[in-house]
Amino acid sequence: MKKLRLLAFSLLLPFIFGGCSDDETEKDYQLELDGAMKNIHANLQTSLNTDVPSLSVYIVSPKGTYFSTVKGTNGSVVTPNTYFRFASNTKNFTSTAILKMMQDGWLNLDDKITANIPGTTVSYVPNIADWNFPHKNEITIRQLLQHNAGIYDVSNDISQYNVGGETYTDQMLATQPNFQFSPSDYVKVLTDHNLTYGTPNTVYHYSNTGFSILGEIISRVYSEKSNAVKTYGDFMYDKITGPSAKKPLGIKFPELASDQQLPSPYVKGLIKYSDHDEITDLKNASAHIAEGNGVGTMVMLTQYIRSLMKGENVLYSSSVELMRTSKGPATTSGYALGCSNFTGIGYGHNGATEGYLSLMAYDPQSDVSVIVLLPFWDLSSTAKFEKCLTTLNTTAIEAKRTLGY
Repeated sequence: MKKLRLLAFSLLLPFIFGGCSDDETEKDYQLELDGAMKNIHANLQTSLNTDVPSLSVYIVSPKGTYFSTVKGTNGSVVTPNTYFRFASNTKNFTSTAILKMMQDGWLNLDDKITANIPGTTVSYVPNIADWNFPHKNEITIRQLLQHNAGIYDVSNDISQYNVGGETYTDQMLATQPNFQFSPSDYVKVLTDHNLTYGTPNTVYHYSNTGFSILGEIISRVYSEKSNAVKTYGDFMYDKITGPSAKKPLGIKFPELASDQQLPSPYVKGLIKYSDHDEITDLKNASAHIAEGNGVGTMVMLTQYIRSLMKGENVLYSSSVELMRTSKGPATTSGYALGCSNFTGIGYGHNGATEGYLSLMAYDPQSDVSVIVLLPFWDLSSTAKFEKCLTTLNTTAIEAKRTLGY
């Protein structure tokens, strides 16, 4: 399989724009939204020449809350409370966790990752031979969040290292489907094969592996501050999404290879190849801790991104502004600290994991949030997969347009 390295495409594709109407007369927004969604879904099916299981959008605005979904011939019903894997949207949650730790004085964004955790004699990352990857001593926490650290993307990229033409992650999942991944597994590959995109702040390159390292940092900092062994998932549950969090949500970040079942109700992902189809609901999410292991619903993602971007969640408004604007000198996109600026859509992230595509964004100017879900990949050609990806942006833009934004 060559699936995972396609994830990075989602931040590189051009956006599709739609015009905004100045007509503020009364409209049946739901009817217009449903019509727009039917058109987008139909156009995608025509373009791909195949059935698309479903396309859904959930939008909250000063004009109301609207949900619209279109089900293909072979699709299943999706509601705002249907669970799915939201993939790299996880990176925004990881950024929130790091910035929360910064607010609490638990870490400093511009510390080198080899420095000691404040108030301790323990370093942010392990000081062992397997973690001696290129430029380790030069990299800061901020640079990891910006994808400006030069960290080679072990789970997406085969340009410098591959196993029989596959990424390390794909090869491991193919030969050992229940392998328990850890950040140390990825970092050892970096070290053993001297993999790097270059020195920090000289190149912007999207890297799942960089965020895996951030997951390790979160685990180590939380363990030191708790005087107990803690994981990335523990911090997310205790401080960001669990019952004791400021804005409790039902979002989950599975870390065990055995924890493959989605909560009910859920939608199955589907991948179309040139010669067969594949259902992808069961998944070893341990391969994507901190960079793509999130599970939730459209309602949950809306509650998260709206409260976060409005400074009503765990982050101060100043920290949210930092998340949105702190770009590295090598950055050529709208990406800051685990956060993209999708022109015409808003701030947030998107995600692509086998069989699932999604987008999560909030526009502070219009107070509009939008979540898009397409549980489908067409891998019969690269061009068709890219059409699936661009549909996320098209849908978000069109949903806002129907409400006059």
